[in-house]
Amino acid sequence: MSNKQEFLQSVRESLKKRTKTEYPKIPTYEKENVDLKSLFEINLKLAAVNFYDVSSVEEAQKIMQEKLSDTKVVCSATDEWKGNKDINKIARPQDLADVDLGIFRAEFGVAEMGMVWVTEKSLKVNAIGFLSQHLAVLLDPADITENMHTAYNTPGLFDVNYGCFVMGPSATADIGAVLVRGAQGAKSLTLFFLKK
Repeated sequence: MSNKQEFLQSVRESLKKRTKTEYPKIPTYEKENVDLKSLFEINLKLAAVNFYDVSSVEEAQKIMQEKLSDTKVVCSATDEWKGNKDINKIARPQDLADVDLGIFRAEFGVAEMGMVWVTEKSLKVNAIGFLSQHLAVLLDPADITENMHTAYNTPGLFDVNYGCFVMGPSATADIGAVLVRGAQGAKSLTLFFLKK
């Protein structure tokens, strides 16, 4: 028996004798008396997100019409807000390249970071979150979790093929230290707190 085989055999024998231990419990680092919505709003501002409390989709639509009066192509991944481009008829992701305003409902928000979690369920076509010139996101204030530790404990988080955290509009300051919005994605992100 070679040295390699002897070594592997000793490892196999040792594995039979081991006692199983449970994975360590990872704390969620939650703080007492945190107003999640207020913390979320502070971090939304840092991420250059405009946000509004609205009581209806119509109110949100009016705000977006005032902000983006020259918007022509509106595509929505939520049945709550109708667009003039039907996302259910999109055959290829690049068919969303002409979208001025993309709309979806986030699955939850993370207060610590000012970001939202979206999946193929909420986007329907993943490219809507990246090819749209501007984004409008609906979020139920009850769906805000405190931090990344609590976010990763959200039931069903990993039961999807695609999911990502979205935090503010696209931005870069690499060239000449000049901040450019919309360099790799949306130029603006507007979040509406709206109950489901």
